[in-house]
Amino acid sequence: MTNSKIPGLYYTESSKSAVPLLSSEAHLQTVTAEPWLKISDEGLQLEGLCFDRNHNLFLCEVFGGSIFRVDLPEKKVNTVFKSEKTNPASVKIHKNGRLYISYLGDFKDTGGIIATDDDGNNPESIVSDIDTDYCVDDLVFDSKGGFYFTDFRGYSTNPLGGVYYVSPDHSKITPIIQNIAVANGIALSTDERVLWVTETNANRLHRISLKEDGVTIEPFGASIPYHFTGHEGPDSCCIDSDDNLYVAMYGQGRVLVFNKSGYPIGQILMPGRDKGHMLRSTHPAFIPGTDQLIICANDIERGGDSWLFTAKGFAKGHTSYQFQ
Repeated sequence: MTNSKIPGLYYTESSKSAVPLLSSEAHLQTVTAEPWLKISDEGLQLEGLCFDRNHNLFLCEVFGGSIFRVDLPEKKVNTVFKSEKTNPASVKIHKNGRLYISYLGDFKDTGGIIATDDDGNNPESIVSDIDTDYCVDDLVFDSKGGFYFTDFRGYSTNPLGGVYYVSPDHSKITPIIQNIAVANGIALSTDERVLWVTETNANRLHRISLKEDGVTIEPFGASIPYHFTGHEGPDSCCIDSDDNLYVAMYGQGRVLVFNKSGYPIGQILMPGRDKGHMLRSTHPAFIPGTDQLIICANDIERGGDSWLFTAKGFAKGHTSYQFQ
């Protein structure tokens, strides 16, 4: 017989969630994003949100290689070309107007970066998949025309990834930090002196203070202000004009927001996440000149569709160097 006086555990609404929030994070300022645009009826691994100078939105689909453009204000979705490289993970626009497309290759040693026209023509190798072993996931430009990129290699006990800087003339690649278990998202502060990096397979947020040369770390300047919890980990990120950092949580259907020192101050949830929907939230990006954030997510694991969602951030998005 069961003794009813024995203490026992029971499910609450929170503990029954497919992705329960930590008690320390559940009390953050929280909003739920609204649907903004369906990209596909299929579950596509959407990534790499990037607005061009006309405020049209480019993004990519990792596993199929499609590069999409959403023409605004009509929200017309166009497949503009297929990446000639395997597993594109981000699209960024250089100040010269060219698309810089990072690609993961075979997830081992055949990734890199190519530059193309906005229709995919005239490809140019920027970081070679022949001469290097990187699997490039994301990149961010500085005001000089150089850029930082993340190397998406390794796993929790085999930290092969890192962060590197490519000079403006593309002639030199300089390591910034190494020995990272899958370096993923990357963002640069408004003054270009702080580099943010997410480490997916170790669930960590890196804050790197740089000297004026952009490649030397300040004394004691590399730190880990936040440790994430849960499956699968932090993904791509962006900043707003107040230097707050927005980090998409892959497999958790949400975006966590941090202040410029790395303290969590808010979060944006994807609708349906408690029931396991739209958990693959990968990338946030601001519509230029506004405080409106666009976030991509999908329902691949449930055979569902792929959407862009929207919510407002704490401040307007930072005017990236790609628009200057």
